Amino acid sequence: MAQTIEKTAQTEERVTITVTDSVVHSRADTMGGMPVFKGTRVPVKNLFDYLAHGHPLGVFLEHFPSMDQDRAVRALEMAKKALEDYACETAVR
Repeated sequence: MAQTIEKTAQTEERVTITVTDSVVHSRADTMGGMPVFKGTRVPVKNLFDYLAHGHPLGVFLEHFPSMDQDRAVRALEMAKKALEDYACETAVR
């Protein structure tokens, strides 16, 4: 996964994941535009639903054999980064 590391004014490092590195995509002709994992028809929402209901990642992977741990973890990392960026942006306001 390609990443860019940039220094912020507070000397913190911020990792930027580019869209081309995304393991998720959305197309109108695939699952009605719902975000899915690239190369599958597995909605990203399913991963978060499984985790929110207390199921371990392994159970999700067993139920969706077209998925692998690397893609699931990368999606979680993307979500984490998006939440961190959002929190940083709203803290500055």
